[in-house]
Amino acid sequence: MYNEPEQPAQSHIWSDCLELIGRSHNKMEFMRFYDHFAPRLQSWLLGVTRDPGLAEELVQETMIAVWRKASKYDKSKAAASTWVFRIARNLHIDHLRRAQVRERSKAMLVDDDTVFDDQSVDSERVQAAINQLPVQQAQVLYKSYFEGKSHQEIANEMDLPLGSVKSSLRLAFQKVCKVLRP
Repeated sequence: MYNEPEQPAQSHIWSDCLELIGRSHNKMEFMRFYDHFAPRLQSWLLGVTRDPGLAEELVQETMIAVWRKASKYDKSKAAASTWVFRIARNLHIDHLRRAQVRERSKAMLVDDDTVFDDQSVDSERVQAAINQLPVQQAQVLYKSYFEGKSHQEIANEMDLPLGSVKSSLRLAFQKVCKVLRP
């Protein structure tokens, strides 16, 4: 009895689509890929984050990363869905790390039970305190606190050892706290 060949599995269709996007930056294929994966990412990220705004932001970041990195995709290593969801997962982890950095940075502004908050420290005083720092310490502080970058990201960007980034950040906070102490 003759059986018609099976249709390729959905995963193969999307893997081929992603490879085509990587080779040719085909916008129509990307739109098709986006229309398929964005709602699935949205649903999954909403379940993970419980924040609709953050979930939407991470979907957009993920799809931008897919567009930019599609040429690096290799279907022999992973299905398109695995690759896309891994990007989303990593972006979510990066978001959590940035939030932790911000929280640690805020905690470092606690000195002897005195919290420097919006009522006790204005932005001009903070900027003046940062301006008194050595350039490297100011840059590390800015990248960590204001850009929300991890210590490793800063080390890579500034071509510094990780330990130097951590000690520069610690010294910067100590100096800023001394200047801002009421």
